[in-house]
Amino acid sequence: MDVILVPGLWLDASSWDAVTPALTGAGHRVHPLTLPTDPDAGIQHWVDAVVAQVDAATDPVVLVGHSGGGNVVWGAADARPERVARVVFVDTMPPPPGAMISEFPVQDGVVPFPGWDFFDEPDIADLDDETRRRVGAAVVDVPGSVPTDPIPLSDDRRHDIPVTVLSGQLDEDGVREVLTQWGAFADEFARIRDVEVVTLGSGHWPQFSQPEAFAEKLRAAVR
Repeated sequence: MDVILVPGLWLDASSWDAVTPALTGAGHRVHPLTLPTDPDAGIQHWVDAVVAQVDAATDPVVLVGHSGGGNVVWGAADARPERVARVVFVDTMPPPPGAMISEFPVQDGVVPFPGWDFFDEPDIADLDDETRRRVGAAVVDVPGSVPTDPIPLSDDRRHDIPVTVLSGQLDEDGVREVLTQWGAFADEFARIRDVEVVTLGSGHWPQFSQPEAFAEKLRAAVR
C-alpha cells in the first residue's frame, strides 16, 4: 500500500522520520511530503501537491494528515475519491466545505512558528524541553494564506472513503460531543459512512512525544 504522510503547519517530511520504519516494516511504500513553502502558495497548491503523489501511485493510497494537514488530505480525497482507500486524521477532524485551518499572525507574507507557549497546555504537556528545542529548530514558515484559505470540497464520494481519527485525548463519544459545538464539522463527520476513532493518550504532536506507540497505532490504521 502507498501511504502518503502530510505534515501539519510548520513541519516538513522529516517530522515523520520516527514513524516511517513501522510502516515500511509492514511492507508499505511510504511517501512523507514537504509541502510548498513559496509565500504565494495557497491551500490549493498544497492539495495539488498531494494529488500529484496520489496520481503517481499505482494502486489506491492511504492519506495521513496531521493537524492542519487534515484539511489538505481531505481536499485531496475529494479530488480523487476513487484513488483513496482510507484517510487517517492525526489529532484533527475532517473539515466541511469552506473551512479554514486557523488564524495566525502573518509577517512578511508568511506565518512563522509562534512558539510552544502559543498552544494550549494539554497540547504540549508531553513534549519535553529537548524535543521542543529539536522540533523548534527544524520548523519552516508557512505561506501566509494557507491557514485561512477555505478548503474546496465538492465531491460527495469523499464520504464513502473509510476514515480513522487518531485523537490525542478524546474517544469516539468525546469527539462526537465536541463536534456538537462545531456546526458544519458535525454535519461532515456524520456523513462519513465508515469512521473509527482511536484514542492515543497524547498531546497534539504524538509523532514527537510518543513516536513508537504512535507508529504502531498508525500502522494498525493503515491496514
